[in-house]
Amino acid sequence: MGAYLLLAVAICGEVLGTTSLKLSENFSKLWPTVFVIVGYGIAFTTLARVLTMGIPMGVAYAIWAAAGVALVAIIGVVFFGEGINLAMIAGLVLVIAGVVLLEMGRTAH
Repeated sequence: MGAYLLLAVAICGEVLGTTSLKLSENFSKLWPTVFVIVGYGIAFTTLARVLTMGIPMGVAYAIWAAAGVALVAIIGVVFFGEGINLAMIAGLVLVIAGVVLLEMGRTAH
């Protein structure tokens, strides 16, 4: 499996874990709690594998974190009715732009 595909799996695991964390209601609900453990287990084991596949640590972590932040924010708005405003949207755009610049800088030399 390619490094970026495996990184996408790590991102999905992190999003699953974080979303389930909210649904677990302070670990009082069994299945969401199980999904927290499984999601973060997938996230960290696949991210660890990605770091051995040639993507620099800073770039891999930045992509993983930024994509997770953006996806969890979108899930919060769409599925949990959490509010969003222009400043929050601008913040997400800046986070994603920062990751793009990191990746461009990595491939520019």
